[in-house]
Amino acid sequence: MNAVLQPSACFHCGLPVPSGSNWHVTIDELPRAMCCPGCEAVAQTIVDIGQSAYYRDRDEYAVNALDATLMPPELRLYSNDDAQFARDASSCEATLSVEGIRCAACVWLIERQLTRLPGVQAASLNVATERLYVRWSRAECEPGDILQAVRQVGYTAYPYDAVRHGERLQKASKTLGRQLFVAGLSMMQVMMYVAPAYLAAEDGTLDDSMASLMRWASLLLTLPAICYSAMPFFQGAWASLRARTLGMDVPVALGILAAFFGSVVATFTGRGEVYYDSATMFIFLLLCSRYYELQARRKAASALERLQHALPASASLMAGFPDHRATILVPAGSLAVGDIILVKPGEAIAADSVIIEGTSALDLSLLTGESAAQRRKTGEQVPGGAINASAALILRVLKPARESTLSDLLKLIERAGSGKPQIAQWADKVAAWFVLGLLLFAVAVFAFWSWHDASRAWPVAIAVLVVSCPCALSLATPTALAAATDSLLRRGVLIVQPHVLETLHRATHIVFDKTGTLTLGRPVLQQIEGLGSMTEDACLQVAAALEAGSAHPLAQAILAAAEGLPGQQRRAHAEQLQEVQGQGLEGVINGVRYRLGNAAFVAAIAGPPLGDTAVGMQGMTPLYLGTQGRWLTRFLLSDALRPEAREVVAYFQRCGKQVVLLSGDQEALTQSVATQLGINTACGECLPDEKLDFVQQLQATGAVVAMVGDGINDAAVLSGADVSFAMGSGAALAQAHADTVLLSSQLVSVLDTAKTAARSMRIIRENLGWATLYNLTAIPAAALGYLNPWLSGVGMAASSAVVIANALRLRKA
Repeated sequence: MNAVLQPSACFHCGLPVPSGSNWHVTIDELPRAMCCPGCEAVAQTIVDIGQSAYYRDRDEYAVNALDATLMPPELRLYSNDDAQFARDASSCEATLSVEGIRCAACVWLIERQLTRLPGVQAASLNVATERLYVRWSRAECEPGDILQAVRQVGYTAYPYDAVRHGERLQKASKTLGRQLFVAGLSMMQVMMYVAPAYLAAEDGTLDDSMASLMRWASLLLTLPAICYSAMPFFQGAWASLRARTLGMDVPVALGILAAFFGSVVATFTGRGEVYYDSATMFIFLLLCSRYYELQARRKAASALERLQHALPASASLMAGFPDHRATILVPAGSLAVGDIILVKPGEAIAADSVIIEGTSALDLSLLTGESAAQRRKTGEQVPGGAINASAALILRVLKPARESTLSDLLKLIERAGSGKPQIAQWADKVAAWFVLGLLLFAVAVFAFWSWHDASRAWPVAIAVLVVSCPCALSLATPTALAAATDSLLRRGVLIVQPHVLETLHRATHIVFDKTGTLTLGRPVLQQIEGLGSMTEDACLQVAAALEAGSAHPLAQAILAAAEGLPGQQRRAHAEQLQEVQGQGLEGVINGVRYRLGNAAFVAAIAGPPLGDTAVGMQGMTPLYLGTQGRWLTRFLLSDALRPEAREVVAYFQRCGKQVVLLSGDQEALTQSVATQLGINTACGECLPDEKLDFVQQLQATGAVVAMVGDGINDAAVLSGADVSFAMGSGAALAQAHADTVLLSSQLVSVLDTAKTAARSMRIIRENLGWATLYNLTAIPAAALGYLNPWLSGVGMAASSAVVIANALRLRKA
């Protein structure tokens, strides 16, 4: 039997819909009114997961705030069988967006609540991105249990959606702005009454009736700040107490209530001091600090937000291509392999594709951190998430949108920031005990002053509660880490695990792979040795003409070298091209037949070899060019060092770290690279398990090992190192076993990360030192009566602001 729905009631929970509200959700193709953003969010989630039938089949409204302790039946719609929660046969995982995060205390409270839930194996909430990562046992827990557990401590959680998350952050920012405005207005109005009262009280010109009138006026002007602006602190404190914990909002709420109700009693009795000015100023200053913190968190997560919004929701499908070029707009998620799409200038590419018509410049900055646009032409592949910067392109889809390069990157981001380093865990534990100690200390101070000078007991106790700043202690680490990871991501470094910066800073050994890490991983033309009368440029021109249509790595090296020739020399065209597999190429240029390949292949046309042509220089691959009866030249190619390799190795050596080279290549090649880079310890011909054994032996001696590899053949050793970096992009991202992914595939990113790690640890120590020094100084000063309540409020707000501002310095490269 369907519920009897009232026209003026919320379609979800049945409470009255406020007049003038515009919350609604389209259910069964009809707009349904909602009473609040919370009902709107839950209802939209139910529709999004395809469970609209819940509203058709229900017998009653969903539970509302009048009975908030019951389990909302709509939460039971989430099941472990949903694909979005799949992990493996025994466990599930999810990334949730959490509404109502106010400070680091909220993070601690939610994590504590979830870890008490049977079946929950891991729970970590990122204060900067407001995203909650949870892993749980399929047999013991359901998604609805997790959402309900979060709800029980006063927060709302739902599966992460970038668009909804952004909209919610905007709403939260506007609400906090309104609360800040009301608190500021109340503070200014109260000060207009309090200031004259202070001045008049000093010279005795204020009579009792006028003093009473000003107190009553101040009370009325303080009520909006208490009843509206201070609600975030009261809600946070109540949520903590309901969960039987002591969060950061508890001393704040007690300080506000103590100042307000002490003033109310003095107003009604006409005896004692009033602290309306202190209460309103404290609320205003603390809201300023919280607003500043919210903006800092959004700035710190800005790079992640840009990535989350980068994938387009739709694409222009050319269903009739090539017969006609009409396009239809379709959801990006519906694209299949082989579909033809049109991407106009300024649009994002919806899925990994290959260009079948057109040439354009692509902006890959979101994927690699590289700001310069890159040219792509017909036949070349382009990654999903890239921005078409210049001309229109027609593309053939290679992978569905959900498997695009950017989607793979976003899957890694789901892991990024989902944990905390040891230093952050330490700060959270200290802050939790700090609140308990503070409350006991405030009671002791009140008792002492009641005995020593009863008239000052109340204001001194209020000052002690207000001046303390556990928020600064808890914000010291997460704000700095969020700013640092944002800065690195904008430079093409994705921090996947939380301990990276802390562990890299204390690493004793830096272990590098060779191929693709210290070297480019592809052959480069190193030298041209003339064997005849033809000039080097002319020989290179002929070789490039023969290799023009080849995709072989050696051919690409020849073509890349020929790019440096003057334009007129690159116009040679080869005819009658023939490729002999594994030996070389033969073709005719301007009527002359040439061969390019190994010595035996070229000797068949050029005659007996000149001197020792069996091998080239050590570590080099020789490629010969000859014509009828003549040897022309020998090209020597090898895997070249990355330009920044020397700088990176030298930096770590200057920092006192041991640099090691491990490679699967020949021992001679490995030692050659080590000599060029000044690396003392190098081992060649290492199999993957031998690399892992080497690292484990170092760790057994107490070493902290950082490993840098290409992320393909080094999965085992990357997983085994204390902290690891994977070079790579594209599809390799999804299989990365490293703690950090270098999206730009540039070795210098490791150096950037190391420098950022050093700065981060220094700033975290500064923040923790400042928060500790402030509390050790300010709390005794307040307890001794040197600070009044309003001055204590200034100190607390300033302490949080200093910590946040110092952390945000890390956003600068």
